[in-house]
Amino acid sequence: MPEENNPEEKPQIEITGDDDWKDRVKAEDAKLDAESSPENESSPSDEEQLELDMEQIPPATFPMLVQMFSTQAMVSLGVIPSPDGNAQQQLPLAKHFIDLLGVLEEKCKGNMDADEEKLLEQSLYELRNAYVQLSGAASQS
Repeated sequence: MPEENNPEEKPQIEITGDDDWKDRVKAEDAKLDAESSPENESSPSDEEQLELDMEQIPPATFPMLVQMFSTQAMVSLGVIPSPDGNAQQQLPLAKHFIDLLGVLEEKCKGNMDADEEKLLEQSLYELRNAYVQLSGAASQS
C-alpha cells in the first residue's frame, strides 16, 4: 500500500544570501493578485498570451544584454523601426543607450571573454559611427 503524503512534511528549500529579490517577487505577486481580483479579471486568452510571451523570452546572457541596448540605440537612431512600425530619430535617447553600452564596457573590463569583448567593442564602434553621421546630418538640415 503506497504511503500517503503528509501535507505537513513538504520539502523546504532554503536559500541564503540576497533577500532583496525575494521582496521584489513578493511585491510582484501581490500586484498580480490585486490585478486578478474579480473587478480586474482578465480573459483566459490574455493569460494564455502571457504564457506564450514568457516562453519566448530569450535567456539572460551578456550578449543578449548588449544586443538589447544596441537594438534600442538603433531604434532611437531611426535605423530600424520601433515596434509600432515607425522609424523615428531620437538622437539624445540613442546617445543614452550608446553611453550605457560604454558604461558596461568600462565596468566589465577584464571580466569578459574574448567573444563578449569583441561583440561589445564592435557594437559600440558601429553605433558611435552611426550616431556621429546622423547627428552631423541632422545639424546640417
